[in-house]
Amino acid sequence: MAGAAVRLTALAEDLLGRPFPVRLRAWDGSEAGPPGGPVLVVRQRRALRRLLWRPGELGLARAWVAGEIDVEGDLYTVLDHLTGVLWERADAAREADAAHEADSRLRRLRDPRLRTAARGLLALGGALPPPPPPPEEVGRRAGSSHTKRRDSQAISHHYDVGNDFYELVLGPSMVYSCAYWGDGARTLEDAQRAKLDLVARKLDLKEGDRLLDVGSGWGSMAIHAAREYGAQVTGVTLSREQAAYARKRVAEAGLTDRIEIRVQDYRDVRDGPYDAISSIGMAEHVGSVRYQEYASQLYSLLKTGGRLLNHQIARRPQADESTYEVDEFIDRYVFPDGELSPLGATVAGVESAGFEVRDVESIREHYALTLRRWVANLEENWRQGVALTSPGRARVWRLYMAASALSFERNRIGVNQVLAVKTGADGAAGLPLRTRAWT
Repeated sequence: MAGAAVRLTALAEDLLGRPFPVRLRAWDGSEAGPPGGPVLVVRQRRALRRLLWRPGELGLARAWVAGEIDVEGDLYTVLDHLTGVLWERADAAREADAAHEADSRLRRLRDPRLRTAARGLLALGGALPPPPPPPEEVGRRAGSSHTKRRDSQAISHHYDVGNDFYELVLGPSMVYSCAYWGDGARTLEDAQRAKLDLVARKLDLKEGDRLLDVGSGWGSMAIHAAREYGAQVTGVTLSREQAAYARKRVAEAGLTDRIEIRVQDYRDVRDGPYDAISSIGMAEHVGSVRYQEYASQLYSLLKTGGRLLNHQIARRPQADESTYEVDEFIDRYVFPDGELSPLGATVAGVESAGFEVRDVESIREHYALTLRRWVANLEENWRQGVALTSPGRARVWRLYMAASALSFERNRIGVNQVLAVKTGADGAAGLPLRTRAWT
């Protein structure tokens, strides 16, 4: 009888209708597929049971997190091939479902290729039932999404992993958002400093200005604004670990008279008006049902003539937005309840709150470069990263960051800085005629 790798490859090729794009090695030592490149290793047959019960991305992700599948060689190459196939199949499935909306699920169950693949996985994978999800997976969540309590729990899941682990991945800058790889940025720290300075210049920060930093993380933007521009900064975060770390950094920098770090929901901030607001990598947590509330709250906290800099990841728009589904792996392992919106929806939400949008800058390619540096930091310090969290958690981060880098490179997702102003009743915006004075 043929080895497990040969049988698995044949099943995959029959299902995909094309050659399997990477070499595969199975638990019995057999190999199949194109030689000479990286190898997808199926270490345990129980990975097949995961795929049988949750076909596609989530089943693969669970097997990866559990250590049942692995990659020998370049992870990016394997992900690029496999995610390309998954994306094509997902796009085709959405189109087919739109054309046969009433019976889409039944039609899939009747697909002979899927039935053949299921029988093959059952024969190779062993006895049922399915293995339980890895412990790193978020379980069933109670209540409606994007309530204050549930948002606090979601933020804790993602950010309270351990400050030492984040130091290892992010480096000394401790900035967990897209860096800016402009002229002269040779290191990750250079690029993150350039991004913080770009935000400060877009906001036109000056000595004594009150800045509200929403989703203030480990305090990097607050410290930069206070130290380099003399701003009085209030930073708010829902993560207690982040807040404790940020307060320590603020004290060490001698800036306690200029910076206050709060554990507070942005919806509870009441001490406006502020001269400027920065929201860097936070709005992805807000959710579409709360986005108008988010934009309106920030508008109410700004003085007339005040500026908002909203730095936010965006997805590509869909022909039918009602078919948008949150990525299962990201939702269950990385950002619970996180949502991405198209850039147009973000701009519309900001404008509907009363803002005038004055500038939009895409820095998509910059995030791919940033993520590759984070992945390199983790891979170079893998043993330490595992010791600081768990093998499964470290594997979640490696997969999520590498796959995200490819998504930015392939224009599946992007990231944009939207500069908006709260104009006066006479329409005055207080900006120079040439808006991009910061370039």
